[in-house]
Amino acid sequence: MQNAKDRRGFLKSLGMGSALAVVSCRSGRSGVAARLGGGGRFFFVSQGKTALMNADGTGVRYLDFKEPNQVTWQPTGFFSDGRRVLLLSMEARRDGPGRSFEEYYTQTLTHIWIHDLDRNTLVEVVTRERLAPFCTPELLINEERLLVQVVRNKVGQIFNMKLDGTDAREFTRAGEGLPYGSSLSPDGHRVAFHLASPSGYQIWTSDLEGQNRTLIAAHPDYLYFGPRWSPDGTLLVYQACRYREDPGHDWSDVCVSRFDGSEQRVLTQGQPQWFAATYGRPGQRGGGSNMLSWTRDGSILMSLKLPGSKVPWEFQPERPDTDHFNRDYKPELSRGGTEICRLDPRDGRIERLTHGGPGVWDCRASESPDGRRILFCRAETGRMPGVWMMGSGGNRPHLLSAGLEGQGADHPRWLPRAD
Repeated sequence: MQNAKDRRGFLKSLGMGSALAVVSCRSGRSGVAARLGGGGRFFFVSQGKTALMNADGTGVRYLDFKEPNQVTWQPTGFFSDGRRVLLLSMEARRDGPGRSFEEYYTQTLTHIWIHDLDRNTLVEVVTRERLAPFCTPELLINEERLLVQVVRNKVGQIFNMKLDGTDAREFTRAGEGLPYGSSLSPDGHRVAFHLASPSGYQIWTSDLEGQNRTLIAAHPDYLYFGPRWSPDGTLLVYQACRYREDPGHDWSDVCVSRFDGSEQRVLTQGQPQWFAATYGRPGQRGGGSNMLSWTRDGSILMSLKLPGSKVPWEFQPERPDTDHFNRDYKPELSRGGTEICRLDPRDGRIERLTHGGPGVWDCRASESPDGRRILFCRAETGRMPGVWMMGSGGNRPHLLSAGLEGQGADHPRWLPRAD
C-alpha cells in the first residue's frame, strides 16, 4: 500500500483539484475537532446538492463545487483516513419527455471525484482510458483501486480498475446481468453483490477480481437485493421481494446467510420491510431503494411497516416505464406507515425504535461509527423526507434538517472513523 507521500504524488499526477466554495457554513472548526463534530459527521443530499453536518446538528454546509455542467452531486464511498470522500456528479440527464429511461439515462455523462474535506481540494479520477459516458463508482476497494459500473449499449458491467481509470479488468462479464448493490467484507478480501440476471436477482460473493464466486441466494420467484456484511464478516443480510405479487417492489422480507451461502434464514414474514421507498407529491417526488444496515453489536436496522400499510404512490405495472418511477399519486388510498426497528438475527426478535404512527414513513436508518446515534429519514404522507437523529435505543428523536429551503433532505451517510 502506498504511504501518504506516495498518494499525494499520485493525486498530483492526475492533475490537482480545482477550486471550490463551501457555503452556508456555521462552524469554523477544522481537522480532528471538526471530524469529531459531537459524535461524528454525515452527508445528505438535497435538491441535487451535497451537504455535510455534524451529528449534533451544527456546522451544516452545502458543498458548492465550481465545476461546469454538473447538475447533481452525491457521496459514494470513503477512504480510511475519514476525510477523503469519493463523489459522483452527473451532467443533465439525457432521458426526459419522449425519451425512455432505459435507452437514454445511461447516455448521461458522469464524473467521479476525490474530495478532501480538510484541504478543500477536488480531483477528478477515472479519466484515463474511459470506457463509456456512463461510469459510476460501485465500491472503493482500497487506496489504489475501485469497482466501477459501466453501461454500454444498455448492457451493464463492473470493472476493477485503478483510481485513474487504467488497468480495467472485467469483474463481471457483459450479458450476465446488471450487477450493483455491492459491499466489501470487513477483512477487505471479498465482495458481496446482487446480480440482476435473466433468471432473476441473485446474491453472490467473489474475490476482488470477480473470481472464486459463491452463490448465496437465487430463486425465480424472488428478487434478492442489497447484501451487507455483518461487522464480524460471518453473515450477510439482504432483502427478498416476491416481485410477481409486488411488481413495484414496495415490500420485502429480511434474510441472513453465512458468507459461504449456508444456513440461509428468512427472519421476517409477510414482507414487512419497506423496500422501494417512495414519497412526496406530484411535482416534487422522490424515492430509492431502502437498504438494511448493521449495528456494531450485530443487530439489523430495518424499516417495518405498520399492519395493512399502503404507500400513497401506487405502481402501475400495465403502463410502460418511461421514467423509472411509473407511479400514480393516490393519497386517499394511503394508510399506515413505517417505523425504524432493531432486528436480532439470532432469533428474529424485533425492537421498535421510532413511533411516528399512521401517515409517517421512516427509512434509511444507520448507526453512527461510535454506536451512540442512529440517523434516519422521516417523510409524512405527501411530503419530502427530512433527516432525523435519535439515540441508539430510540431515545430523543429529533429533526436535524429539512433540506434546502425546507424542500427535503435524503440519503444520509456517515463518514467513517479515521484509522
